[in-house]
Parts: sequence; C-alpha cells; structure tokens
Amino acid sequence: MNDSGPGAEDTKYRPDTVAVTAGRPPATAGQPMNVPLTPASNFRAGTAEAPVIEYSRDGGTATWHALEDAVGALEGGTALAFGSGMGAAAALLDLLPTGAHVVVPTDSYAGVRALLADGAAHGRWKVTIVDITDTAATKQAAWAADMLWLESPSNPMMEVADLPELCQFGRSTGALVVVDNTFATPLGQRPLDFGAQLVLHSATKFIGGHSDLLLGIAVTNDFELAGRLATRRKLGGAAPGALECFLALRGLRTLAVRLARSQESAGILARRLQEHEEVSRVRYPGLVDDPWHDRAAAQMNGFGAMLSFEVAGGAEAADLVCATLRVLVSATSLGGVESTIERRAKLAGQEHVPPGLLRLSVGIEHVEDLWTDLDRALTGAASGY
Repeated sequence: MNDSGPGAEDTKYRPDTVAVTAGRPPATAGQPMNVPLTPASNFRAGTAEAPVIEYSRDGGTATWHALEDAVGALEGGTALAFGSGMGAAAALLDLLPTGAHVVVPTDSYAGVRALLADGAAHGRWKVTIVDITDTAATKQAAWAADMLWLESPSNPMMEVADLPELCQFGRSTGALVVVDNTFATPLGQRPLDFGAQLVLHSATKFIGGHSDLLLGIAVTNDFELAGRLATRRKLGGAAPGALECFLALRGLRTLAVRLARSQESAGILARRLQEHEEVSRVRYPGLVDDPWHDRAAAQMNGFGAMLSFEVAGGAEAADLVCATLRVLVSATSLGGVESTIERRAKLAGQEHVPPGLLRLSVGIEHVEDLWTDLDRALTGAASGY
C-alpha cells in the first residue's frame, strides 16, 4: 500500500491522461518507462535502523504499488489490490463487527449477495435487501445500518442509484458507504467525490480489459480505513499476483480509448435493439426514455459499455440467441475487448431477473459486425433454429 495517494502532478491532469501517466517509475535517463514485473515473495532482511518489507504479503512489491498508485490517482484515494474482486469484497465486509447491519441492493453482483447470505446464515451480520433506485426506501432501510453497499449501474438490471444523495446520507448516519464501481469504471464516476468512504472494483473486468486475469481493488480516502484494509489483506491472504498486477496496469493504460469505443457502440446497439421486434425491453441509462437516464446523466461521465435486453421469446429464445452468435461470445464475465453476453437468470441468486434477459458487455469490435450478429441471432431464435 502506498499511503501517499495520488501525486500532486496527477491531480492537474484529466483522467484519460492520469490513466497513462500515473504509476510510473521516476523519470530517470536510461531507466525503464514502466515499473518492471517483480515476481518475488521474499526479500533480503533489513535492520532495526533501516527496516524493509521482507515478505510480499506484508506490503507488496513495486508491481503492486504501481497499479495501486494509478488506480488511486484515478479514484482520488489510496488503492489496495487483492487477488480477486471477491477477495476485495470480503475484506471490506471484514471491517464490520459481528452482528453488524448491512443494506445491499436487490440487484447487485450475485457473488457479493451470496457472501452476505452465507455470513447472515452463520450469524456474522444482518442483511437488508432494498431497491436502491428508491432513494426514500433506501434511507428508511439504512438509517441505522453499519454499512450501506451500493452498486450503480447495477448488475445485471442496469439500475442507477442517486449516489450523491445516498452517499451523503450514509455518512450522516455513521454507516460505512461502499460503492461497487466496476460497471462505471473510474472514468465514468468517482464515488469518493460523492461522499463514499470505500470503492470496489473487480479489476478482472474493465480495468484489466483483456479477460486474462483475476484481480480486485479497493479504494478509500480515509487513512485509517486504508490501514485496516491492508491488515485484512495480510491476515486473509488475499494478496494479488505480480503478473496480474502488471497486466492490469497495462490494461488500465488503454481504458480511456477502450471505454470510449465500447460506450459509443453500446449506445448504438441499445437504440437499435429498442426497435427490434424480437426484443421486448432494453435497459441502458444512455437511452433518453430509460427510467434512470436523467440520474445517470447528472452523476456519470458517459453511460458505460454495459446494457441488458429482454428477448421477447423468453428464456428458451434467449438461450438460442447465445448459442447461435458468432462474433459475440457467450461467457459469464465482462469488460474485455471482446463482447460477451449471458442469460443471467440461469444462475443461482438471480431470481429477480427476467428469464429472457441477456446482459451484454460491449467490446471494441466494429459495431456493424456486432449488430449483424445480434440481428441474425435474434431473428433466427424467433423462428426456432
């Protein structure tokens, strides 16, 4: 963990530039432009007068720190890398005492809700599930909560919470406010600026961007919380791999251009899907008639590269669409350069999701090839082939 947070020079640049410039080694002639990959677990011992990190789990390596510095600069806080998104989520929840009350969205990452349900079943905490698009209802549920867990846009229903209002409310009641920022990315919104104390990323997704690593990142602008999270990582053993950190930082360098391309294509596909006779509903906050459009426009920089749509023929037709696509990949993850699609209701813990809903992560392929593939598969599924 680097306690210095974002450098003074980073803060004067726009986010696209910070993604490229942050987390670099000192600008010394003849030295590499990138922090080298450091595949080390053990280090030579220091002395009492000059102590050093002697084991990587205790404090990381230069490769970890470079990624953490870059993401921290983008989010406006101190970042800590974990071995997976779930590892980071577990560390955040481990900040709570036994018996704590956690409020979580009805629509949110299924893995987190499964972790919360498991803890509740063992008496670790009490969980209240709430529709976070209903700000008044969320406040009512969370007025005495120890942690308010927010996810916006949500997975997979693309619901948008009023983050500025809810983050400030949570802080006013003494709750720890966590925002899962995986879908929006640090370029789409900065929850710490809204008042959240903790931000979560599955860096496996958009930050890494190439479907070749597992990694989680937690960010906070509270020095004491950063120290507690570092302790949770050390004691829980959720340390990231050196190669994963190296790859994630390399992926972060191109996040701005990848997101711009994917986001533009997502808007085009969403509008076309709205007009397709085999689609009953499209969920994308970039659509002007989406129920959360105005809220997203007010708090986000762009509407993101994720969308969901419901196939008119229901679950069977949606499965057939996934099976017959040629360019889009039927796969469970998201945020990569390749477009991926999945029927989420087939998974455990997704009972609230319409049976025919497909979650689409838009990659960087040519949008016309994506549309041709989708149109062909939807039309074919309707005829039963």
